[in-house]
Order: sequence, then structure tokens, then C-alpha cells
Amino acid sequence: MQLAEFVYILTSKYPKQEQYGIVSQMRRSAVSIPSNIAEGVLRRSPKELRQFLFVSFGSGGELETQIELSKKLFNKLSLDSSSADDLLLEVMKMLNGLITKVDKDLLVARV
Repeated sequence: MQLAEFVYILTSKYPKQEQYGIVSQMRRSAVSIPSNIAEGVLRRSPKELRQFLFVSFGSGGELETQIELSKKLFNKLSLDSSSADDLLLEVMKMLNGLITKVDKDLLVARV
């Protein structure tokens, strides 16, 4: 959630003509991460949770690409993209850890 909030603040500084372009894409990717985690948890199935965690992880990959593109396109703006990088890295590590835990739980459940 903190990452999504930060992306909204960051993209509010982007040029207005990007409102329906990269700004919209970045915001959707950022919101998709916690939304898919929540949906996966509420499904109450480890297999479905795993699936939604991977969707969240994919959204993180999209956001990473969009942040990198933004650095190239808007390098003249004084944007705090390093904080976005740091937050995204932290979120991706947490997602990776959750996926690993769910995988272990599924493996134990099979035995």
C-alpha cells in the first residue's frame, strides 16, 4: 500500500499530457500489487494465493519497467525515483518470501 501511495505522489509530478499514458499505467501496476495479494488471501486456498502472488509479482515487474522508462523520459524533472526503486525492491523481496513460504506449505500438505 505504501508503494502505491508513493507512486501516486510521484506521478502527480509528471507532465499533464502523460495522465492517460505512463501515469495511468504506473498507478494501475502499483495498485494491482496489494489488490492481488488481498484477493489471493481471501480466496482461502494456498494454490490460489500462490497464483495471485505471482500476478502481484508480475505487476511489480511492470512497475519496475515503467519507473526505469520514466527515469529516461523525465530525467529533467527532479523526481525521487530512488525512493520508488527502494520501496519496489522491498515489496518484491517480500513477495518472493511469501511465494517461497506458500510453496513450502503446499509441499508439506502433499506429503
